[in-house]
Amino acid sequence: MNNFKILIGFLFILTLNYGSTYAQSDTILIKDYLKTLTKTPEFRNHNNIDQLNLTADYIKTVFKKSSDSVAIQEYMVDQKSYQNIICSFGTENKKRIVIGAHYDVCGDQEGADDNASGVVGLLELSRLLNGKKLAYRIDLVAYTLEEPPYFRTEFMGSYIHAKSLNEAKADIYGMISLEMIGYFKDEEKSQNYPLGILAAKYGNKGNYITIVKKFGSGPFVHKFSKSFKATKSILTKTFSGPPALPGIDFSDHLNYWKFGYDAMMITDTSFYRNKNYHQKTDTMDTLDISRMSKVIDEVYNGLISMKL
Repeated sequence: MNNFKILIGFLFILTLNYGSTYAQSDTILIKDYLKTLTKTPEFRNHNNIDQLNLTADYIKTVFKKSSDSVAIQEYMVDQKSYQNIICSFGTENKKRIVIGAHYDVCGDQEGADDNASGVVGLLELSRLLNGKKLAYRIDLVAYTLEEPPYFRTEFMGSYIHAKSLNEAKADIYGMISLEMIGYFKDEEKSQNYPLGILAAKYGNKGNYITIVKKFGSGPFVHKFSKSFKATKSILTKTFSGPPALPGIDFSDHLNYWKFGYDAMMITDTSFYRNKNYHQKTDTMDTLDISRMSKVIDEVYNGLISMKL
């Protein structure tokens, strides 16, 4: 009997070390991260360059708690300096996965869901990945200048980063954009779609997280999507469509598509659900921290359990 208990304990430790359905993320830390990112003296938009750089410094400080490989990718726009912050794990491996989220906001708002939630995902992932043995390199990238007036321009932080990977001929297995992952609603008619007919398939409740991919996605998107959904800790729906469909490319993954990389987005569907999008009401008290933490857990578990 004692040997049986020892075996069970050993198996339990293995599941914690190598990925499982057990909760991993820390909701107290998540709240602290959200508060620091959103309750700032100025709004973190492109006009407030000092605040953007303070936010970048904070992200860098948190990353350095978990990794010795943290870099700043600095570039100039209109004689102002902007920064991507890159935190790497498993750097001994050649094949690489990029997970990114933008830390700037559109206008004068706190931007809790858009996109402090995605950045918090990166910060928690950095803690969870610390010390883990990986079969591939993982780069966590906090981007600047995703929002207007720079959206869809070559000044987006994600464009700068994707271009640099292409120029370096980096071996990129795939990319994940974390774009608004904290807003959920269980009420009827709380979910909208670019095409009304989609409600018949996906339902009218905003109670799920979405994996968004384009038709013809490659092996990374397929394998990660399968691993992400395997733990079933949060309701997950997969949406595939042409890049021209409104909303399918509304984040940083679009720039990786431009360079031919296999990329996808994880999102609560943004303005199709969250009416606080680009409004002063996008505050952390509107977010579902419990379900947001489960999204982060599934990203982590998906990464750890996915086979190349």
